[in-house]
Amino acid sequence: MLISEEIAQKAQKIKLLILDVDGVLTNNMLIYSEDGQEHKAFHTRDGHGMVLLQKSQVDIGIITGRKSQLVTNRMNDLKVRHVYQGVPDKLPTFLKLVDELNLSLDEIAYIGDDILDLPILIRIGLSVTPADGDDEVKSRVDYVSPFSGGKGCVREVCEIIMRSQDSWQQHMDFFLREKI
Repeated sequence: MLISEEIAQKAQKIKLLILDVDGVLTNNMLIYSEDGQEHKAFHTRDGHGMVLLQKSQVDIGIITGRKSQLVTNRMNDLKVRHVYQGVPDKLPTFLKLVDELNLSLDEIAYIGDDILDLPILIRIGLSVTPADGDDEVKSRVDYVSPFSGGKGCVREVCEIIMRSQDSWQQHMDFFLREKI
């Protein structure tokens, strides 16, 4: 994984990663069954990256414009504490969370894919969009992931943060430990 020194320096400071859901944790498609049930697919490696990042003492939150029980269930599975759904104007919620956690803006990373994420993306320490993010967003973020939303973008950013903070190796050591 090759990243610029500038991105590594920004990632080294991160204490909170905030994510949009649709287009970041999912592939941006909304699927409805005949009975009106909504379905979303989440990438398991994205989820595992989130778990490892939290074990590395970096907090995670989501701020999403839509509200879905599926998202609640997935975030509960991943033990994400800061979950804000049904928030079309994300900036006030973001600023409140930053204040509650007593963080500076350069200690926050955000992954967003659409123009409604820009008010946050232009203010924070490390701004990221997936490969299939909106062109307006791509032109204004620090890093465009080579991975699409719902297809590994979140995992990559989690790894970038952990590698920059020297916590990735402890996870690798655990998984590569000798057989007992």
